[in-house]
Amino acid sequence: MARRDSDYGAFMEKFVLQPSSSQHQLPLNALTFAVKDIFDVDGYVTGFGNPDWAKTHSPAASTAPAVLAILNAGAKCIGKTVMDEMAYSINGENIHYGTPRNPYAPDTVPGGSSSGSAVAVGANLVDFSLGTDTGGSVRVPASYCGIFGFRPSHGVISTSGVIPMAQSFDTVGWFARNPVLLNKVGRVLLQLPDINPVTPAQFIIADDCFQLSTIPSSRVEEVLVKSVEKLYGSRLVKHANLGDHVKEKVPSLSTFLPKANADQEYNIPSLAALSSAMRLLQRYEFKNNHGKWVSTVRPDLGPGISERVQEALRTTDENIDICQSVKTELRSALAALLGDFGVLAIPTVPGSPPKLQIDPTTLETFRARAFSLLSIAGVSGFCQVSIPLGLYDNLPVSVSLLAKHGLDGFLLNLVETLYPTIKEELGLQ
Repeated sequence: MARRDSDYGAFMEKFVLQPSSSQHQLPLNALTFAVKDIFDVDGYVTGFGNPDWAKTHSPAASTAPAVLAILNAGAKCIGKTVMDEMAYSINGENIHYGTPRNPYAPDTVPGGSSSGSAVAVGANLVDFSLGTDTGGSVRVPASYCGIFGFRPSHGVISTSGVIPMAQSFDTVGWFARNPVLLNKVGRVLLQLPDINPVTPAQFIIADDCFQLSTIPSSRVEEVLVKSVEKLYGSRLVKHANLGDHVKEKVPSLSTFLPKANADQEYNIPSLAALSSAMRLLQRYEFKNNHGKWVSTVRPDLGPGISERVQEALRTTDENIDICQSVKTELRSALAALLGDFGVLAIPTVPGSPPKLQIDPTTLETFRARAFSLLSIAGVSGFCQVSIPLGLYDNLPVSVSLLAKHGLDGFLLNLVETLYPTIKEELGLQ
């Protein structure tokens, strides 16, 4: 499908779905949004980022509940967005439909797999958008495109009518340019009432995680700490070595810990193990969901995607039960660390967005660090928000906050309350 350059390559297919009502009191009245091409929309083929998938599947017979909820809240959908093939990448490059152009840094990747949804928001083409996040597919493009991205607690928003990638981790996420709208959209999707913000009990800064980032701590960690201290006082700020806590409190991870002589200069062993467990279970579930289709159709898959899909198809059930134990143990370990209304701060990703068509070896090192960070919320099922912190060396940077499973409304309120102070600290208008 041909796209106009003004679309930034974000849209897979343009159409208009009008809200069922235009009452002015509806929370999202008169706003526009777009949806990732993984959500069913009645009458349209859900393309899953690959032409062969689109050719072998019929139009959807109904619309995904998450999309319907947004329409019923008064917003207008203007189309579907480009995504990575089969949601199996965090880069955002698609050889079939083109790579959506990062509005902040056109020579870098937009992040994936919800690439078009992030670009549509970052480029002001829509007010907000829907994506999905399994291994990082909302958080990563939000960071790369300089916008807000929210991954909710696992299981709190229906994924019905959404093509599954790996059900143990799949979530419906969303993007916005400001925290007020991020909160409004979240309250619709989460079916939450408007409630007054709760003062956080503590902010735990994961110092070892920030050491994974190539961005100076003064530009990310210190900005957050100063903002929190200005708003809530210094007594709330605590520091922790998250890798040590996870290693001690998640004994099942021992199966996935790297060998003693493994090159660990760019990673935290326990979080690398966490990432290994997450990606193993993800491959196993992907195979169960789509292995038969891949083996039968033999789709044309782009570089990187093809190798990951083939690796998934070779996955057995060995250690899968241990992955489930890791999930349970990590959720308990992090819940104990944070307590009620505690917040964990980590980098969203380990640095600036990579250049387009970067050297594969360099990219793999970056991916390894990234998944060490992304797996914390992924495996625990906790909610996470990526917060833009302006530009560093003319490229977007961000920070992430995590809260306990089910405290999504608390985290959304917190970001809305805290962000004006962060902007003030950064000297942003």
